Amino acid sequence: MLPPGRGERGSVAEFVLVLLVLVPLVMGIVQVGLVLHVRNTLTAAASDGARAAAPVGADSSDARTRTRTIITTALSDHYARDITVGKESVAGGTAVVVRVSAEVPALGLFGPSVPVRVAGRALQEEEP
Repeated sequence: MLPPGRGERGSVAEFVLVLLVLVPLVMGIVQVGLVLHVRNTLTAAASDGARAAAPVGADSSDARTRTRTIITTALSDHYARDITVGKESVAGGTAVVVRVSAEVPALGLFGPSVPVRVAGRALQEEEP
């Protein structure tokens, strides 16, 4: 029988080697989750902003304000800097298009950033 502690020789080295693989893997999964969360939130905000500008009498400032409010409430002002509102023709009608572009830091709070660009559309109501 081995004396106490003999069977644990090299366990620190094994622990370090496992952490070298495990920590980057977990950080990568967290980063993908962060990017997806930001993208989904921006998409929802852009769609809601487009719907805010769709009724008769509404204009592009309504869409921009609604989109910015949702983004700053859910995320941060940092993600609400680049919001554009436009119109495009769709199947004989007009659609309001809200586009949002943002940069998500790739490695937590530092490092290169991942560009996220989304758009939300809503059909513009017409007066009868």
